Amino acid sequence: MLLNQNIPMALTEKLHDFITTIELTSISAEREQALQPLVDYLRDKVAQSAPIQLTFICTHNSRRSCFAQVWAQVLAAYFGLENVQCFSGGTEATALPEQVVKTLRDSGLQVDQMTSGVNPKYHLTYADDAHPVQLFSKTWQHHSNPKSHFAALMTCAEASANCPVIPGAELRIPLPFEDPKHYDHTAQQSAKYAAVNRQIATALYAVYSKIN
Repeated sequence: MLLNQNIPMALTEKLHDFITTIELTSISAEREQALQPLVDYLRDKVAQSAPIQLTFICTHNSRRSCFAQVWAQVLAAYFGLENVQCFSGGTEATALPEQVVKTLRDSGLQVDQMTSGVNPKYHLTYADDAHPVQLFSKTWQHHSNPKSHFAALMTCAEASANCPVIPGAELRIPLPFEDPKHYDHTAQQSAKYAAVNRQIATALYAVYSKIN
């Protein structure tokens, strides 16, 4: 377990507890290799004191890309990286399943539903002195996402295959994770969502831990 002893933001206690249980030994050599281009990209941006924009892309922007957006933003704060903005989008818009919301709450995030309807918007609070993460399903071309000077992280194989080029992206990195949707309405649903959420958090922890 790797623990940051100098936390720059007052993360919620439960969230901090979740982060301190992350085990980097679970990351395979293959995953380490896949993460290296993102490490290099972040190092270059930090060296230039340049703003960092990361967009996580999946087919429906409802599970893996949402988990990734949240943890990329939270862990940037945890490791004290400034000027980091994280986004997400899909090849089509759907909605966040309740299990995603529950999984993030169980991880220590305060999740507030801001709108109603078929595709609600949520605000996720992770620290008193940080802007909440706004989370809802949308396409990667949505007006709230950056149009240039960003890295595109493809969190599912389908989106990666369907979007071989992301206009405006400085870098495109395939970074697929298992889709927990396969376990919806089964006895394994809660455990599988939690496992994928932790896997994504662990991968991004590994990335940020190599920047400072």
